[in-house]
Amino acid sequence: MDTILFLAFTEPDGSLAKPALEALGAAVAMGAPLTVGLIGASVAGAASQVANCGAARFLGVSGEEFGQSRYATDAAAAEAVARAAGATIVIAAASVRANRALPGVAHRLNGAIDTHVTAVAGGPSIARWYYRQRMEAAVGRTARPWFILLETGCHAAWSGSPGEVSVESVAVALPPLRTIVTGVRSPQSGVETIRPDARLLFVAGAGWTKKQADGQPHPREATELILGFLNKTHASLGGSKSLVDLSGEGEAVLPFMTHLNQIGQTGASPRHPKGLSTCCHGEEPHVVGWRFVTERRAVNLDPNCGWARGKADVVYVADAFEVMRKVNALLG
Repeated sequence: MDTILFLAFTEPDGSLAKPALEALGAAVAMGAPLTVGLIGASVAGAASQVANCGAARFLGVSGEEFGQSRYATDAAAAEAVARAAGATIVIAAASVRANRALPGVAHRLNGAIDTHVTAVAGGPSIARWYYRQRMEAAVGRTARPWFILLETGCHAAWSGSPGEVSVESVAVALPPLRTIVTGVRSPQSGVETIRPDARLLFVAGAGWTKKQADGQPHPREATELILGFLNKTHASLGGSKSLVDLSGEGEAVLPFMTHLNQIGQTGASPRHPKGLSTCCHGEEPHVVGWRFVTERRAVNLDPNCGWARGKADVVYVADAFEVMRKVNALLG
């Protein structure tokens, strides 16, 4: 019988973020003997947070050197925890740290790994999308240990009351460190625009920066309308590749838009309940990122755009500037 290791990297405040709790929910749902493995500057808070998840053991690697994302320390810590747990299946959230470090750990342990997993079932088996998210496959493996990195938004997050638990400290033999983390530099956006937990995803296309009916572009008004809508609705902001590329080239179009906002074939695949696309023609690469948005609507002046060809539930043939002026006025 398989045994499960839930592996997580703690947040700077020592807690576990929602993606990690979603991975824990998937691990608990498998019904196999469970071990929790935590890595971070401090793991006591995270262990207390999930103390009542039903795990038989809690393993931890803590220390200042494990508080920052670094391949050498993350991989060494994850390897040590996996060896101490002796589990046959390792489940973790598909975070930046896990996606970078765990493939190497799977190789060190002569195991296998699957990333971008969207579902985990008994058997065990996983669901994963292929060919630019046009084909879904059910995958099972005989290789052990099997590392499974679960995408966010694909499973209900584990919830339970905190408690007290004893964490077994795992010793880690670190190699000589050649990387020093001196700080974190974030993109200049001026406003929080990426909100994974928002109920609505608002996507802006390059049409916002084009010449309007009067023959002139109106980037300043576009900025006011979009940010005004985001502030009033607390929606998350996405962008088409053509628009974020303009921002990256230094053009003063929508200065708050970065490549982190890109939705599409080479960008994010959001899982918001509702999505509203404006001034975007619904090109196939962009629509790929909308696979998991439940309800899709679009505003476009072109009645023959890609959105009108079965890619959106509702298409409003209208001027996005006029629509958003009215919407913002109604929102007050």
